[in-house]
Amino acid sequence: MKLPFGWRAKAPRRGQEGSRIQGHDRGVMAFSHTAEVIRAEAALKAAGLAVRVMGPPPDMRTGCDMVVEFELVREPLARRVLAEAKLSPLAVAPVRAGMLEPVSLYQIKDFGQWLMVRAANMKLTVDKDTRVIVNISGGGCPDVPALAELLVGQTLDAAPSPLATGQTLCAYALELAFREAQRQLPTHPQPTHPQPEHPRPEQS
Repeated sequence: MKLPFGWRAKAPRRGQEGSRIQGHDRGVMAFSHTAEVIRAEAALKAAGLAVRVMGPPPDMRTGCDMVVEFELVREPLARRVLAEAKLSPLAVAPVRAGMLEPVSLYQIKDFGQWLMVRAANMKLTVDKDTRVIVNISGGGCPDVPALAELLVGQTLDAAPSPLATGQTLCAYALELAFREAQRQLPTHPQPTHPQPEHPRPEQS
């Protein structure tokens, strides 16, 4: 298979199957800037396409530090949607076994009482018991201090969406970390141990 310019492939590992998510073959789109990734994701989702933002494959040698993963069978429609949005990916390629495998955009660190979720350049730390956001760091964008003041001290349920207030790339990355933290710490986790049943008193 001829790969897009600047990309090279690793030899597939024996027994490794092609990348599939929900039964569909996938492809990746690379863009010049993260802002284009954000616009592409929004346009493709608005058109009803199943997409997600991922970290670029380790072997990718072009584009920014995010890629859009999509259903390969919908590529013609995806290209039309992007053209209408005046977006042009640097490269589009199928994901094959051992080649161009995108990586998770998230880094999760468990510190015992706290869970830290990192997405791109933003970090969000949550108390695992109370689900309260205890710290936000990273970025460098002008709206990060305001976002931290707005979110720190709030629970994952009560806190507003970062994108409802921020408009920068940092706000977008924080939104991704926020959603992942909600997924990692669901509202009603299942108990790890069954509760003991108390014997009922005998009726006389």
